[in-house]
Amino acid sequence: MTMKNLSSQMESREFLREKLSQSRLYCITAKPAGLMSIPKAVESACRGGADVIQLREKDLSAKDLIVLGKQCRPICHEQGSLFIVNDRLDVALACGADGVHLGQSDIPLRDAKEVVRRFFQLRYEVEEAPFLIGVSTHSLAQALAAQSQGADYVGCGPVFSTPTKPGVAPVGLNLVRQYRENLSVPFVTIGGIDASNIGQVMAAGARCVAVVRAVFADAEIEQSARNLKSKLTRGNETN
Repeated sequence: MTMKNLSSQMESREFLREKLSQSRLYCITAKPAGLMSIPKAVESACRGGADVIQLREKDLSAKDLIVLGKQCRPICHEQGSLFIVNDRLDVALACGADGVHLGQSDIPLRDAKEVVRRFFQLRYEVEEAPFLIGVSTHSLAQALAAQSQGADYVGCGPVFSTPTKPGVAPVGLNLVRQYRENLSVPFVTIGGIDASNIGQVMAAGARCVAVVRAVFADAEIEQSARNLKSKLTRGNETN
C-alpha cells in the first residue's frame, strides 16, 4: 500500500467523525409503506436530508443483510449520507459500512473495537480505522461508560414510548438534558420522536435525532425527512 492510500484512509476517519458531529437527522430503516423497496426508501430519505442511515432489519439472514447493505451503501454515499449497520459488526464490515451501532446486549464495545482494529490493520495496513461505533445507552452511567471506552457516539433513549421497543420504559427528556451537560461525544436522541414532539427534544438539548416510523412509515418518505430536517436545522440555529 502506498503512502497516498494510507493517508487517505487516515483522513477518512477524521471525515467520518466530523460528518457525524454535524449530523442532525439519523434515519433507521423499517419496512416502507406500499411496495417500495428498502433501497428506494433509503434513497428517498437521503434526498430528504437524512445525514445518517442505519440499516436495521432484524429478520434477515446475515447473507441477505450483506446483499442489502451493499445496495444501500452506495446510495447513501452518493447523497452524502453516512451508512451504519445495526447490531451486526460482521455484516457492517462485510458490506463496507461506515460503522456499526451496538445495543447493550451486543458484542461489547472493547471487543468490537479490537475486531475493527485488526480488520483494518490486516486489510488496509492502518491503525486508526475509518469506521464508527455507536452504542445504545439508557442512562447517564451507561453513556459515560461507553464514552470512556471509546464509543464514537451514543444513543439516548427511548425518550418517549415507541412500538419499536415494546415493554421498554421511556427515559424522558431529563436524560437528554443530562447527556447534553455531561458528554463530550455526540449523542443521538431516539424513541417515539416525530414532527409533533421534536421541538421538545431539541429544547431539552438534542442536536441529532433518530427516527424510524416518522420517516419510513410515511408514504412520502422524502417529504417527511425534509420536514423533520427543516425543524432540526431551524431549531439548532437558535440553540
